[in-house]
Amino acid sequence: MAVGDRPGTERPKGPGLLGLIYEKVFHNYVWQSIFRSGYPNTPRNQMLVVATNVFLHLHPTRIHKTHVKITHTYCLGGLSFFLFLGLTVTGVLLMFYYVPSVERAYTDIAALETNVRYGALMRNMHRWMAHGMVITVLLHMMRVFYTGAYKPPREFNWVVGVILLILTLLLSFTGYLLPWDQLALWAITVGTNIVGSAPVLGDSVVFVMRGGFEVGPNALIRFYTLHVIGLPLIAAIFMAVHFWRIRRDGGMARPL
Repeated sequence: MAVGDRPGTERPKGPGLLGLIYEKVFHNYVWQSIFRSGYPNTPRNQMLVVATNVFLHLHPTRIHKTHVKITHTYCLGGLSFFLFLGLTVTGVLLMFYYVPSVERAYTDIAALETNVRYGALMRNMHRWMAHGMVITVLLHMMRVFYTGAYKPPREFNWVVGVILLILTLLLSFTGYLLPWDQLALWAITVGTNIVGSAPVLGDSVVFVMRGGFEVGPNALIRFYTLHVIGLPLIAAIFMAVHFWRIRRDGGMARPL
């Protein structure tokens, strides 16, 4: 208390250096032109911000007590998403050492196993996480089906989940050709021949997938593009819709 001030009174303190920095960064014209919503100062506004945001709603403001139990969902959906993130990271790392050409594909994979430090670990992590994602997605859909979590008002999200299952299988199928060894060539040949046996559009679909009548360079570049760009992007979009609809449909399904 300064000299001359009456007892029991204090002078107002300034915002301080951190407060001034905060004001300059977050309370300026540029920031407010991008983020137009202010700070949610009521519980209702806070819940609305969480419920209407794709990223924030992953952690809801309220959950039912049954959702705390691990046996309610076994976290199969979360494990599938975690494996997808791991596959994305390891896949990007593998792209630094792989060229999608018939002359270099096999040699790049062989060099990855022997000449690149931690290359074998990186490839095996990508491979086993791919197998794990297929398993967890299948188990997740089985859990949803046997617990009746696909029933109204969640029937649309069930359709989104079926699409995500198909995308997961397609990701594994397109990645099978990339090593360009005998196992990959014959597996893709058999798989595309199965698709070609479908009536009406079967032959046309196979021609588009292979980029010709046989498995060759065109097929390799098409499978590579689908595997690293097309299918992951579509899967990420459907995952965002899937997570968003869980909250919009009232959270996870629970026993009556």
